[in-house]
Amino acid sequence: MLGTAPAYLLSWGAWRLLSTVLPASVYHKLDDRLYCIYQSMVLFFFENYTGVEIVIYGDIPKNKENVIYLSNHQCTADWIIADMLAIRQSALGHVRYVLKDGLKWLPLYGWYFSQHGGVYVKRSAKFNERSMRKKLLAQTQCGAPMYLVIFPEGTRYNPELQNVIADSQAFATKEGLAVLRHTLTPRMKASYIAMETMKGHLDGVYDITVAYEGTLNTSGQRTPAPSMPEFLCKECPRIHIHFDRVDIKEIPSEPVFFRRWLHDRFEIKDRLLTDFYEPQDADKKCRFPGEGKPSQLKLSKTLPSVMILGGLTLPLLLTENGRKLYVRTWVYGTLLGWLWVNAFP
Repeated sequence: MLGTAPAYLLSWGAWRLLSTVLPASVYHKLDDRLYCIYQSMVLFFFENYTGVEIVIYGDIPKNKENVIYLSNHQCTADWIIADMLAIRQSALGHVRYVLKDGLKWLPLYGWYFSQHGGVYVKRSAKFNERSMRKKLLAQTQCGAPMYLVIFPEGTRYNPELQNVIADSQAFATKEGLAVLRHTLTPRMKASYIAMETMKGHLDGVYDITVAYEGTLNTSGQRTPAPSMPEFLCKECPRIHIHFDRVDIKEIPSEPVFFRRWLHDRFEIKDRLLTDFYEPQDADKKCRFPGEGKPSQLKLSKTLPSVMILGGLTLPLLLTENGRKLYVRTWVYGTLLGWLWVNAFP
């Protein structure tokens, strides 16, 4: 996956130069298509190669929509789950993320996520509301389709980090909110700004609850969700995804009511995860209530992207000049990306 990044960057760069004289909407359409190709290749490894079984509770709309995707956050593999759902809706190219600010320093990927419409945010008092609004407005004004992924907890829930969980529960108690056991207390700022800024552009919210099977020890205690390397080493046999769509008209626009609504949604997640990990009926352990339907991703959705990007990468590695260009793309692409993402946050 990492090996194809320079070839992808060169392809994107060529298109970016050609599109400078074209309307922004035309550029975004092909950028979404290029992004879809790359992320399809990623899904080949995370889903087809690993053989993980995806079990979905609820019905994913057949038509593409402009949405905000709200999910619980447990591990570095969580962003892949958004891709898994989006590709089943033929909306993979529309996925954009709200990410913590430190990720902008990722070589090549950090600035590319930003130019694709991603938003980097800092926590608490350092949160730049103006920058986020500006970025989202630029996307919506040019008509870019939106599948904006947000993890409102702000950091990962890890059952081994009891101090983080205790601080989150103490904050909920202080604010008069219900204490959650299997998620952290959601923070509303990024979600609210996204909702308010794009309210005329959005169709709804996808409320997603994710549970990774194999995260219970022999004593029945919850253990950390798999990291990306562990996931690729096939240490997760099955992923359970609870999908619930909320129409945009049902979501309150006033901050105080929106905060209550968001916490209510996380109370629902907490109950679902309690049923998953601690059911009253032992036969229902490690599954959500209701009917879960296995969903297999066809190779025809991912293998062509592997072949395209592999075909672009191989010539770079077969000649000395190609290898030099490959290395320079990593180095200069990373340096220019760091400058770009800080100049245009």
